[in-house]
Amino acid sequence: MEETTTNLLVAIVGPCASGKSTLGQALKARGLSVRQVAQEHSYVPRMWQLLTNPDYLVFLDASFEVCTRRKNLTWSEWEYEEEHRRLSHARQFCDLYLMTDRLSPEQVLQAVLRALGLEDQSAQGV
Repeated sequence: MEETTTNLLVAIVGPCASGKSTLGQALKARGLSVRQVAQEHSYVPRMWQLLTNPDYLVFLDASFEVCTRRKNLTWSEWEYEEEHRRLSHARQFCDLYLMTDRLSPEQVLQAVLRALGLEDQSAQGV
């Protein structure tokens, strides 16, 4: 794993169990400044901007079924849709949107690194 040096502040938003924590840890391990914003729990549409004012906003998404399975969540589809409603402003202004249902954590990481122009040379086949 190569450490990256950059002054970029990357914010990550998305519904519960979309992969925010996993991605955040992987980016931090590479030396990036990362904030995982719990926008899905806030009624303030611009919270992600107010708390972080990031250089780059990543929106990770996952279907209701996948989110439920990943964290064994006991929530309703209405609660999932409400999270998406609360995330709509961030979705509108994100720099990168990724549907993570069929992606491994490594594939998500590599997609974000590519988008940031920091592709991990050792994982170019991903």
